[in-house]
Amino acid sequence: MHPSTHVVEQRLKNLEAHLRQENPVLLGAVQSFRTLDRVAYGMRLLEKHQSYTTRIPWWPLISVLGTFSAGKSTFINHFLGSKLQRTGNQAVDDRFTVICYSRESMDHALPGVALDADPRFPLYRISKDIDLASAGEGERIDTYLQLKTCPSERLRGRILIDSPGFDSDAQRAATLRITDHIIGLSDLVLVFFDARHPEPGAMRDTLQHLVAKTIDRPDAGKFLYILNQLDTSAREDNPEDVVAAWQRAIGEEGLTAGRFYTIYNPDVAIFIEDEAKRIRYEEKRDRDLEDIHRRMREVEVERAYRIVGSVERTAKDIEERIAPFLRRALDRWHKRTLWGDGLILGPVLIVLVIWGVWGGGSDFLSNAMDIPWVAWTLLGGFLSLILAGHFGIRSLAAKSIAYSLATRARKGDLDGDLTAAFARNTRFWRSIFRRTLIGWNSGAKKHLRKVRQDADLYVQTLNDRFTNPSGDGLDSSIAKPSVDAEAE
Repeated sequence: MHPSTHVVEQRLKNLEAHLRQENPVLLGAVQSFRTLDRVAYGMRLLEKHQSYTTRIPWWPLISVLGTFSAGKSTFINHFLGSKLQRTGNQAVDDRFTVICYSRESMDHALPGVALDADPRFPLYRISKDIDLASAGEGERIDTYLQLKTCPSERLRGRILIDSPGFDSDAQRAATLRITDHIIGLSDLVLVFFDARHPEPGAMRDTLQHLVAKTIDRPDAGKFLYILNQLDTSAREDNPEDVVAAWQRAIGEEGLTAGRFYTIYNPDVAIFIEDEAKRIRYEEKRDRDLEDIHRRMREVEVERAYRIVGSVERTAKDIEERIAPFLRRALDRWHKRTLWGDGLILGPVLIVLVIWGVWGGGSDFLSNAMDIPWVAWTLLGGFLSLILAGHFGIRSLAAKSIAYSLATRARKGDLDGDLTAAFARNTRFWRSIFRRTLIGWNSGAKKHLRKVRQDADLYVQTLNDRFTNPSGDGLDSSIAKPSVDAEAE
């Protein structure tokens, strides 16, 4: 057994033990992921030391993004009830900070490698993505990431990520790469703007990357847009104009509907002398803060549905996208090989025929056939030439298609090692006329159908646990699916 295989199996057992205590409703989802892994192993979409469970975070994830000095860290400190993050008017931290719960009374700060090398965290092996964005930068992981722990009860069962601002630096490409990765994994994204600088010029990067590029996402509802430090505008003659300018700038990027909040931190607020205005500001601030905090508390529910959705989506992708995609790749390989045989080996055969009929080759062959060992040597040499040419052609055809698969894989829209799966189906002993994929058979299809059926059951159970409109007392534990046989 590969050492990493044992690590993955131990991780799954630890995950099941954790969920049994914290969120038993998701235990069945782990079993479904095991089934998906077996199907993927059979197709070579995954190596035996890999698992789909490592590709999603199992803890609810809240990311805090936005412009420099927009009060992100101050907001996090207020939420945690701890001065964990440094604050200030300038950019005080140019790294992504992953914040998680710890039972220890003291806060701890750990280097970025603690995140890059630990599959339990959402930035596992992010150094590879950083390298893709900026060659060589993956080795400098500590300049991009850090892990902090805090004993705040509000962190229990969830992870916060504080980000550097967008108006940035020489590390911009890698920073945006990490940001995109975090957005994809997050259950809730808080996008902060600075009320002191609400004009479009000061927040152009944020508007472009966190508004224009996200409004058409299927999970766009997880984005909350927050104009922070509004107390600084209280002395303006028309502070409502500040809010209107901010919303107008967002609207110009295409976001005309969504959740907009205007807040400021009560711990560091500027005193508003006008009592009526102060009361109005405080009431609006408190309503918006409570709504934001409520969404942050509810991410556990959203994460549970997101994990179940990942189970169903992975099964659907294998069946409806990945398998047909690989089948089409095999068809292209089949056609290219036959065309290559015809274009290269065909002329060779024609030359041999012409030489044999009109070039004197017939007399040579007739004399050679009178000597058995010469005849067999010529026949063997001829067949070896044909086979060598054929296998060379099919190898070149496979490599050309594998290159296009690698390009598709880098786009990240199909999960799994497409090149390894394709290579397994084009090994030299496999006939080009075999059109079925290795590992993709009736057994694998049956397992995927079962996983998708179980996913529907998980959703129903989650609905009963978190909504339960009838008010009946229902068991919140999920029915464990039957264990399928090993995928062939």
